[in-house]
Amino acid sequence: MRIVPRLLAHPLTRGCDINDPSTTSLRRSIVQSKPFVRRIYDEWYRKIADQLPHVSGQVLEIGSGAGFLAGYIPNLVTSEIFAVPEVRCVLDGCALPFRSGSLRAIVMTNVLHHIQEPRAFFEEAVRCLHPGGAVILIEPWVSTWSRLIYRNLHHEPFSPEEPGWSHSLAGPLSGANGALPWIILERDRSLFEAQFPGLAVSKTELLMPFRYLVSGGVGLRSLMPEITFRFWELLESSLKPWMNAWAMFALVVVKKSPS
Repeated sequence: MRIVPRLLAHPLTRGCDINDPSTTSLRRSIVQSKPFVRRIYDEWYRKIADQLPHVSGQVLEIGSGAGFLAGYIPNLVTSEIFAVPEVRCVLDGCALPFRSGSLRAIVMTNVLHHIQEPRAFFEEAVRCLHPGGAVILIEPWVSTWSRLIYRNLHHEPFSPEEPGWSHSLAGPLSGANGALPWIILERDRSLFEAQFPGLAVSKTELLMPFRYLVSGGVGLRSLMPEITFRFWELLESSLKPWMNAWAMFALVVVKKSPS
């Protein structure tokens, strides 16, 4: 771990193995205990729920362990790659145990960049989604600002220059390339839509240059008190015309053709 993140690490996360299921449960507790972070997740979850398509089928969340999206989407099928409390099923995102055309949507928050073989996941998404269904994601994004932050203040690899779409599997959660969603859905969008003609990126909303950072997220201490939340929100709003240079995250909606 780089020296600055190590000094700022949340006391409860020090010495934890991110691939241990108990760490996922611990991170859930941290999210719930940090009001600034909880408000960020509340905003993200409302954005995801607002994008759900009006078709039949279940909504599947992949990588539910540390979150609480089930409070925003009724009858959400929560899942994780290993067994943790309050998650309905254990599954691999590259081999989904659902009937073809049975899902209204697949949703995830900060998960796609951990999937070792994204092509296998999107093949399963095409199969499982009902026509008109969608994959809805909030993921790290590449900008001038985010390159600086993710490469210096984050424990996960962040490699926008990576030519391929996969990464080495160091562990179910430690293996990652934080730039992978941007690589697939922005840099290589034409290739993605050519390889998956049933899918198309229908929305990309660039988000949150500062709030997640100053909140400390899940792994770091809070850098700002909750009372400053509105100030940072207004500052980010003022930067909307230049979000391509500032965004650290993006909401992306990938829709399946209705026919």
